[in-house]
Amino acid sequence: SPELVDRMIDSGEAPRLGGHEEQITAYFSDIQGFSAFSEKLPPARLVELMNEYLTACTDIVTEQGGTLDKYIGDAVVAMFGAPIALPDHAYRACVASQLVHRKIQELRLKWKSEGEKWPEIVWNMQSRIGLNSGAATIGNMGSRTRFNYTMMGDNVNLAARIEPLNKRYGTRILASESTVAAALLQGLPAGGVTPLGRTAVAGRREEVMVYSVETGAAG
Repeated sequence: SPELVDRMIDSGEAPRLGGHEEQITAYFSDIQGFSAFSEKLPPARLVELMNEYLTACTDIVTEQGGTLDKYIGDAVVAMFGAPIALPDHAYRACVASQLVHRKIQELRLKWKSEGEKWPEIVWNMQSRIGLNSGAATIGNMGSRTRFNYTMMGDNVNLAARIEPLNKRYGTRILASESTVAAALLQGLPAGGVTPLGRTAVAGRREEVMVYSVETGAAG
């Protein structure tokens, strides 16, 4: 992120491996049924579509104070609360998620207006987002010759596991109890949150409480 680059320059120190613990909200998203897009679009057209989509998502995340962690194919991985600490990171992540879905709706209309350029599957693109808040290890991780500024830890893994649960519930944005509790205190309208109950999550012994965050709740 630009903030991370500025901090590195101001410190006068070369980046090095290492991490520290930080309170963040982890953000994971992907496109529903993305493999079908790859089947229906030639490579050049698929790259054009993905660049437009990823640019729109990333711009919204960064405008809300988030930091892009990485792209994994069509997936966007981001964090709110590092490298710059944000006391309202949970709220910002919820708002960013809702704004992303609003933007995708605008893009769908745009793509449909372009006629035969895009197949019908593009007009109906849907994204799914998972959020979780808590302590995570943040820092430069990798090898001595190549590393990424990224996040690691159980709370990060939980956000990644929550995202695919959207398919089970037919939702677009799912958040953990920790994210929702913090976001409500920070200004997220209670009417925009729906509890869905406790559910099993891959890799965890105990069930997790999840909530749907409505796409119309952002101010």
